[in-house]
Amino acid sequence: MTIANPIHLPGQSRMGARVLIGVAIVLSILFIAAPLVFIFVRAFARGWEVYLANILHPMTLHAIWLTTITALIVVPLNVGFGIAAAWAVAKHRFPGRGLLVTMIEIPYSISPIIAGICYLLLYGRQGLLGPWLQANDLQVMFALPGIVLVTMFVTAPFVAREVLPLMQAQGTEQEQAAVTLGANGWQIFRRVTLPNIRWALLYGAVLCTARAVGEFGGVSVVSGNIRGQTNTLPLHVELLFNDLNAVGAFAAASTLTLIAILALFLKAALEGRR
Repeated sequence: MTIANPIHLPGQSRMGARVLIGVAIVLSILFIAAPLVFIFVRAFARGWEVYLANILHPMTLHAIWLTTITALIVVPLNVGFGIAAAWAVAKHRFPGRGLLVTMIEIPYSISPIIAGICYLLLYGRQGLLGPWLQANDLQVMFALPGIVLVTMFVTAPFVAREVLPLMQAQGTEQEQAAVTLGANGWQIFRRVTLPNIRWALLYGAVLCTARAVGEFGGVSVVSGNIRGQTNTLPLHVELLFNDLNAVGAFAAASTLTLIAILALFLKAALEGRR
């Protein structure tokens, strides 16, 4: 077995590398680490008791509950959509295949606020389907269904875009071999396809969860931001700021920060497994 020789950089190149590393570290501290530390400093500015009182406030608990319910609905649906869309694109050839890939990526390029306005014009009282929804006593906007819909739209690409490249790289040989051995569609998916994409699938689910929990723009349009009813945790942070309750706002923001940090560690762990 041969061992590759280490790369020896000239002194000037080593100095340039050190400068770049130093600049990267300084910028990371200024623009990433410092704001995160500041959030927790302000959250605990008046001690643990005040922090816990703000976290356990009924309005904050309701915002946490609503955010959790939204994520629990959105993430499994987007996992199913991501697998189905990636399977269709990677394993089959059909007219409109390129259009499907483009549609999957549309939420990346459209502002969540625009998406919220579109849903409002479609499902609101004055919208296209508004009269029919009112006649059948169905409320979509300013309620949980509207929050779920716009969050699904915003987070739709995350699972599909993680799974699709892996499916395309693997090809269809293993599935075709399973078919020749008499396996049905469910057996092929469960025993062949799913084990090959499981880490990419979990990776996409983590990203989808983090994005769903932190969504603000689209949800602010379709929810009405009704205190104690339709305000998710990001919206609740804004309400607390508007109430000049800075400590409460930072306490709620610290919850979102902890979720983001947990998602970051899971993301790093899953990248290593991939």
